[in-house]
Amino acid sequence: MFLCKIYMMEIVAIIPSRYGSTRFPGKPLIDIKGKTMINRVYEQTKIAVDKVFVATDDRRIFDHVVSFGGAAIMTSTSHKSGTDRCAEAAEKISNQTNSSIDVVINIQGDEPFIKPAQIKELCDEFNEESIQLATLAKQFKKNEEIFDPNKPKVILNKYNEAIYFSRSPIPYMQNVPDDKWIEHHDFFKHVGLYGYRYNTLQEITRLPGGILEKAESLEQNRWIENGYKIKVALTNEENIAVDTPKDLEKIV
Repeated sequence: MFLCKIYMMEIVAIIPSRYGSTRFPGKPLIDIKGKTMINRVYEQTKIAVDKVFVATDDRRIFDHVVSFGGAAIMTSTSHKSGTDRCAEAAEKISNQTNSSIDVVINIQGDEPFIKPAQIKELCDEFNEESIQLATLAKQFKKNEEIFDPNKPKVILNKYNEAIYFSRSPIPYMQNVPDDKWIEHHDFFKHVGLYGYRYNTLQEITRLPGGILEKAESLEQNRWIENGYKIKVALTNEENIAVDTPKDLEKIV
């Protein structure tokens, strides 16, 4: 067992969770091999981070988390993103516990078998004091995945900082047949885990929506557009997200 706590740094993991998913209503409370999805995400996260909270806008989820011994906090119904929900939750947690938070880790609530090692990889990025925002990426292994708009891509500079996120294949490989792209360049899939310094999290949620964010429907482009640097750690781990009822067939 390893816990994600660095030089007495206070790290809190928050799992944004809402009941009203368009494609899969009630998704956090579905049963997966005897436990709900949110229960499984919580338990996996707890292996890596000592302090874990579920942030929700639904009393059913709140009550369920409390019933299995987890920590939950109610948040607004108006949030447009998990980052916004994390920001409110982090502020409430800090106020309610009368303690300061250094780093917030945003955990995807629809990955019931998320790897604790990935969470620790993200935590480790904050050993460097200059890092304000961090996320993960994994190298694509199959050429056809590069062209899947449901798998966001990220391109990096030589310091492993994100330059841009896109649903399109980036960079464009001029004069290379589509089925040969992966043979000529390393392409990276964005893995949707985020880490934020507490103050940075509060700052980015106050930014107005950006042009690039709206174009791609990827909130992290807003941060880049406003000059924030996002450190990207590379992982070899693969997670399976449950976006629709059909996705359950992959894990059950």
